[in-house]
Amino acid sequence: MPRAGLDQAAVVAAGAALADEIGFAGLTMGRLAERLGVRTPSLYKHVAGQEDLNRGIAALALTEAASAVGTAIQGRAGRDALGAAAHAFRDFVLAHPGRYAATIGVEPTGPDDPIAVAGLGLLEAFSAVLRSYAVGPAETDHALRTVRSAFHGFATLQSANGFQWSADVGESFEWLIDLLDRGLHTAAGPVS
Repeated sequence: MPRAGLDQAAVVAAGAALADEIGFAGLTMGRLAERLGVRTPSLYKHVAGQEDLNRGIAALALTEAASAVGTAIQGRAGRDALGAAAHAFRDFVLAHPGRYAATIGVEPTGPDDPIAVAGLGLLEAFSAVLRSYAVGPAETDHALRTVRSAFHGFATLQSANGFQWSADVGESFEWLIDLLDRGLHTAAGPVS
């Protein structure tokens, strides 16, 4: 019989928290079982295995990141929305580096896959930011990839202590946001 209070959501949440503490690469079913005070085989009542756990963590992380970005951009447009999205995304990655790492390279199995649904939520939040830039349909995918790559790259480098120069990291981040803002205005072209 499954341990009281332990279900798939609780196992995934505990795995995400552990990944944040020790790093996603160090997360194993054995370590998670130890954290939860159960034997490893007990976890298989709630998740099918390591891959299922990892996919659950990825879906959770994408859902949380989408919520953070979506909440941050409410009632904002242009540079204000871009900056709010950037800060919300970076703050999420810095607070949850292990669970965010689970999202990298994971492929949805179909449109109903929780990873696809959660990923769409994050995509919609970033798309909302781009609407105030009047980026045309032909450039939308390029703009989304650019914005996500810039935010992802900065946040993951900062999370890994990759910025060793003396310049203030916060100032560099604002510089990046300003650069993206100018670039998005330029890519959108003149407003009719």
